[in-house]
Amino acid sequence: MINIVAGFDKNENILLAAKEANKHTDLNVDIVESEEDLIKAYSDPNVDAVVRGSLKSSKIMKYLRELDKDSKIHRATYINTDGSGFTLNVPAPGSKRGYVSSNENFEFLLSPVGIDEGNTLEERFELAIQSCKFIQSLGMEVKIAILADGRSDDVGRSERIDKSLEDSEKLTQMLLDEFEKSSDFDNDSDDISKHYSVKNYYILLEQAIKDKNNIIISPDGISGNILFRALVLLNSWPSCGAVTLGIDKIFIDTSRDQSVKGYLRSLNLAYDLAKDKK
Repeated sequence: MINIVAGFDKNENILLAAKEANKHTDLNVDIVESEEDLIKAYSDPNVDAVVRGSLKSSKIMKYLRELDKDSKIHRATYINTDGSGFTLNVPAPGSKRGYVSSNENFEFLLSPVGIDEGNTLEERFELAIQSCKFIQSLGMEVKIAILADGRSDDVGRSERIDKSLEDSEKLTQMLLDEFEKSSDFDNDSDDISKHYSVKNYYILLEQAIKDKNNIIISPDGISGNILFRALVLLNSWPSCGAVTLGIDKIFIDTSRDQSVKGYLRSLNLAYDLAKDKK
């Protein structure tokens, strides 16, 4: 039996999603109504996964970081590019387990998405590496797109843009250097999960998605949060929630404003990841 605990506050869609998820014969979803109880569930060895649901994020993430002081905890939202055919539990070609529902649709991790995350080059580098490990765990090739606040020829338009362009170029090179020296990455390997590509797309998000990169690193958490809201909450691209990276426990972060289907996708992702760990 897979045991998941989800949080509830005001948005009853999580309650409806939990009721639907409990139709799995080997899944039990319990609901708690406070951040403190959700953290207790996180620390409970009998709980396989935790989903934030509609509880507030700031207090929970603070608690998580206090519990795992030696861990670098970040979040990356798992998004599908088209809601017309999104289904879970359909293996992607060449992968152990994936969420691709057709050859036209694909999934990607978007990060940083927390408004207080990814403010330094070092944080975005760590987040990118953690995202790589998650994508590799799904048996997929790592394809990273780095974003910035402007095009490559926008140098001189403002100090902020200049700094963002410079940082995006530095981050791209840092990742390439890391992959070249790490045994976990090898484009000549028979293991596709060791294959990688890194490209600086600057501000061209649309091209990064068109090229089917499965990791997109935004310039900072505020930009990432706005991108998430535009793509998922406004444009209705399905999201499984934000995977919490850098910890062993499965913790799926979710928006307080998510729909029933959105919460159900998060619960199903937690369920699938927990089954993989069993």
